[in-house]
Amino acid sequence: QVQLVESGGGMVQAGDSLRLSCAASGRTFSTYNMGWFRQAPGKEREFVAGITWSASTTYYLNSVRGRFTISRDNAKNTLYLRMNSLEPEDTALYYCAAASIERPWAPFNELGYAYWGQGTQVTVSS
Repeated sequence: QVQLVESGGGMVQAGDSLRLSCAASGRTFSTYNMGWFRQAPGKEREFVAGITWSASTTYYLNSVRGRFTISRDNAKNTLYLRMNSLEPEDTALYYCAAASIERPWAPFNELGYAYWGQGTQVTVSS
């Protein structure tokens, strides 16, 4: 098992930047592919970004590509999401999630992630 705790959310203005962190504990962090998801009020949770266990490959929601960057530091057991040029439409509760490398993984599909954090709120005002 792995436990995930997100941090770094906050209230910002459009155009600002934030960096979210997800601290992992428990089983070896490098045995998980990781993802960031978000859920806005009244909407379904959606995929934002994903990264393989080795950080060799990343995946992004089209609307955040070029503005958001997912990264990880396996030595620090931490996942990151750098968010630049934030827009009001980015307002949501952001979750990190872990998918074991022992199972097939489709980064966009939340069903493939076995472990989730509690989320960190990002609010972007216009």
